[in-house]
Amino acid sequence: MSNPFAALPAVHRVLASREVADAGACYGAAVARQAARDVLAAVRARVAHGDPVPALEALTSEVRSLLERRAAVAYPEVLNATGVLIHTNLGRSPQLAVSAPGYVALEYDLTSGERGERLTPVTARLVRYFGGESATVVTNNAAALVLLLAAHAAGREVIVSRGELIEIGGAFRLPDIMAASGARLVEVGCTNRTHPDDFARAIGDNTAAILVVHRSNFALAGFVATPELKDLVDLGRRRGTPVWVDQGSGCHLDLTRYDLRHETTVQQILADGVDAVLFSGDKLLGGPQAGIVVGTHSAIAGMRHHPLRRAVRPDKNSLAVLAATLDAYLAGRPEEIPLYRLLAAPASTIRSRARRIARRLQLDRIEAGFRPSRAVIGGGTTPDQTVPSWAVTIPGGEDAADRLRRARPAVIGRVEEDLVVLDLKAIFAEQDAMLARSVATALAG
Repeated sequence: MSNPFAALPAVHRVLASREVADAGACYGAAVARQAARDVLAAVRARVAHGDPVPALEALTSEVRSLLERRAAVAYPEVLNATGVLIHTNLGRSPQLAVSAPGYVALEYDLTSGERGERLTPVTARLVRYFGGESATVVTNNAAALVLLLAAHAAGREVIVSRGELIEIGGAFRLPDIMAASGARLVEVGCTNRTHPDDFARAIGDNTAAILVVHRSNFALAGFVATPELKDLVDLGRRRGTPVWVDQGSGCHLDLTRYDLRHETTVQQILADGVDAVLFSGDKLLGGPQAGIVVGTHSAIAGMRHHPLRRAVRPDKNSLAVLAATLDAYLAGRPEEIPLYRLLAAPASTIRSRARRIARRLQLDRIEAGFRPSRAVIGGGTTPDQTVPSWAVTIPGGEDAADRLRRARPAVIGRVEEDLVVLDLKAIFAEQDAMLARSVATALAG
């Protein structure tokens, strides 16, 4: 009986083929050699299970395909036509493009010529913009909460309303985060109703703080009660108990100017006298991924001196983008921030853009239309609120949506009743031509 494996070509024969040689010149000889070995190993496994030996041309094509997949951009650009402005799976808020090539004065004081503190430029801006006595920055808001709890509540109790024991993205739950920090959770009240007296009765000798948590991705309505923050601050002062607020969303502007309901801002929370408020940098702040804490000197000092701080400190690129973002707000120019440029675009303008894109696609023999839509902010920031928008519609349902995801750049929309809906609220006007080209290329024919 003949040995089927004998018909398999050696690695050097695969590499010598024109298709793989050209790919090797593009992607690197070592990378091409490894791809050839990996493909041959997979083919041997298939042959061992009874599959025929493929022709050399099929093998070389498989190697080329593997090389192209491995060389693909790790985090490719996408066009966000979902109608979700702060899209967790697409990097949350679009952010300023701030380049920091070469070396930067990250931990260097140009005045004294001595070592400096990397956070000083950003924390000075945070205090100027939000208020408070001091501030710090870590990698994300979950890290900010862990560091705050570890610094001030390890081995002690933190009181939280049962209506605020949230689960955030990725199945991370507040009780689990608190346990990881070494703090002990004390639940008070009920899911729908919690009163100041519930907190008062729970405060004891081992209480480290009261923690108030923003309800992300959901809202309570009906027979509900939540203590006023000022009442909890007054209670905390009488009993010597700090009050911390995990505001999460980073709301800092009056959202009514963007056709949204009013949300309590970081500035208002600080004005109520809390000891610390923490929030994300890449939600309503519209900056990079970061966890920001603003509050009293004592609250921030404890975090700065904790050993975990170095493990969660932000990198130079995040700090540069955060500083530039804060500079725009301090100058009174929020529409310089991409998120607020999108939010400020009127529905009438978006309608005109949707009509133009649909007509352009029709010239490419694509059955495109346009219709009103409702966009959402997303990111757990403003649950149950929407803003008016317009969308381009394309028939084809999931099949068309799949082809659009494989376009370059990829177009990410949503499917409704066998239509692909491309909401333009999170598409910048200067991206319209790119969007039309990607759709036409993906769906032509």
